[in-house]
Amino acid sequence: MSEAGTGGESLLFLTDEQLRKGIEAMFFAYRGFTADPDRILAELGYGRAHHRAVHFINRRPGLTVNALLSVLGVTKQSLNRVLRTLIVDGLVESRVGTQDRRERHLHLTERGAELERRLSEAQRARMRAAYRAAGPQAVAGFRHVLEAMMDEEIRAQYLALRDAQT
Repeated sequence: MSEAGTGGESLLFLTDEQLRKGIEAMFFAYRGFTADPDRILAELGYGRAHHRAVHFINRRPGLTVNALLSVLGVTKQSLNRVLRTLIVDGLVESRVGTQDRRERHLHLTERGAELERRLSEAQRARMRAAYRAAGPQAVAGFRHVLEAMMDEEIRAQYLALRDAQT
């Protein structure tokens, strides 16, 4: 987008106020992005940690508990609470590894896959509408900004996951 298309604001020399506006927009956008899934999760007595676990287990069926710990960046105790609930409620299966019996591989059950679909459909609808409104250049720029905000190690995890799914 040209400088004229940004309201005359040079993207190389942003003021603190312009940055604050971006930060606030991110906070409010995140609220909108999580609002629909939060309502679905609340009906079931779950929270965002459950959503993140279900999302990444769906993206990588057979993901080990240790790999999920690494992706989520949470403590083992915190993840164990979430997984225990999802397993007891019949949304996630924990299978013993075939090569290393100490490993636990995580898979969504049919009910877990259905919950994941409901949650992701709500978010995809919101993202689709925003992307359509913004246009392809803005979408590419937005993704670039998000990737640039990631710490190097997290970006490497993100890129590995993204590239494994394409």
